[in-house]
Amino acid sequence: MRILVLGGTAFLSAEIARQAVAAGHDVMCLARGTDTSPPDGASWLQADRSQGPAAYAGASGVGEWDAVFEVARDPRQAREALEALAGGTRHWTFVSSCSVYADQSVPGAAEDAAVLAPLAANADPTAENYGETKSAIERATADVVGDRAHLCRAGLIGGPGDGSDRYGYWPARFARDSGPVLAPEIPADPTQVIDVRDLAAWLLIAAGTGVTGVLNAVGDPVPFAAYLEESRRLAGGVSETVLAPADWLAARGANYWAGPDSFPLWLPQGHDGFSSRSNAAARVAGLRLRPWTRTLADSLADERRRGLDRERKAGLSPDTERRLLGEFRAEFQSA
Repeated sequence: MRILVLGGTAFLSAEIARQAVAAGHDVMCLARGTDTSPPDGASWLQADRSQGPAAYAGASGVGEWDAVFEVARDPRQAREALEALAGGTRHWTFVSSCSVYADQSVPGAAEDAAVLAPLAANADPTAENYGETKSAIERATADVVGDRAHLCRAGLIGGPGDGSDRYGYWPARFARDSGPVLAPEIPADPTQVIDVRDLAAWLLIAAGTGVTGVLNAVGDPVPFAAYLEESRRLAGGVSETVLAPADWLAARGANYWAGPDSFPLWLPQGHDGFSSRSNAAARVAGLRLRPWTRTLADSLADERRRGLDRERKAGLSPDTERRLLGEFRAEFQSA
């Protein structure tokens, strides 16, 4: 296939480009390349999408594309790419997000669940309106590309190269030192990750076989207790796990899910379906998943390579963990 990746230098888009090159496809990456370059074997159209429609001139005047892969989170950039390229593209993949769903409380919900209203055209995309921005790009893609579009609603993406620091936090924390590890007491809460390598492989298969429509690309749900214990085992199994009530942690300012001083993968009440969406339709369409334990092991190896003591985008800082452990023991474990 003749493939254009809008990106190709970071995490998922880079993995799509790497696998496409390895499979023998003709691959071009349209990217700024501020920090990294596209993978070897891909041609590089160096362009800055924030500069407007002119960024696509080098990709729109070189013949038709068998497949375009879009991972944008800026609706304006996505619309400009569609206007410039969609007319000469056989198959268009937009990697959306399960954050577009309006109700995150229903476990096992499928693609027919209601979605958030698209972000208003005059609004700026932010972390807080991420779901609305992805919804807006879905709408624009469907309007322009129609039945040639694959709208892939991805869940949490993990594996080597994950810059969000979420899925790898827990095995890295157990591996960092042998001290006690503080965690929320949420044993039955689901975790759900899709390996970036599996997602990229399926997106390429879907483009090649003409898979279209809306599909959830998510892993199988795994209870937090099982995920936490496997993280501890992979790290050597020497650290004590200290489980604190979730409401106690929330009352002391611990953050959910991601970001500074957070407990990654911990979600507030009312999000029972966020990490337990159905992947049945995607499996029928060819999605294949490696065991989550293998993704976790590879994530730990990547964490070790990047440095267990580095500053992180997600997880507790050592100082915050020590403080909370001291407060917890003073309140719950004092004689």
